[in-house]
Amino acid sequence: MCREEAAELSSLKPQLDELGVPLYAVVKEDVGTEVQNFRPYFKGEIFVDHKQVFYGPKQRRMGLGLGLVRLRVLRNLVHVGRRKGYQGNRKGEGLILGGLFVTGGEQQGILLEHREKEFGDKADLSSILEAARKINKSQ
Repeated sequence: MCREEAAELSSLKPQLDELGVPLYAVVKEDVGTEVQNFRPYFKGEIFVDHKQVFYGPKQRRMGLGLGLVRLRVLRNLVHVGRRKGYQGNRKGEGLILGGLFVTGGEQQGILLEHREKEFGDKADLSSILEAARKINKSQ
């Protein structure tokens, strides 16, 4: 599901570029060629957080069993895999929930925070753009 979200976020890159706002991804690991395989979907810079500091201070996880019994998660998996053709690698740690942040300068801090509640819970693209437009570049 993260590849679908990466592609959707990358669709905002031209608008973000116009605003002077960079697009970054922080991934928790690079198993095999995972990051290399992720690059076609994500048009920004990718950082690997080997110590998984960005995912804390307390990592949020969703157990595979709990995730698969939720109807929305199952729907998301079917939608992403079969209907949209995104394929994951099923290697490495796959239970940590992700998130998205739009941050401004020192005085602004976090303008938008979206933490996944379950697999496939994505931030709204229009909200992301709205937050990016609020970034004060004079700081």
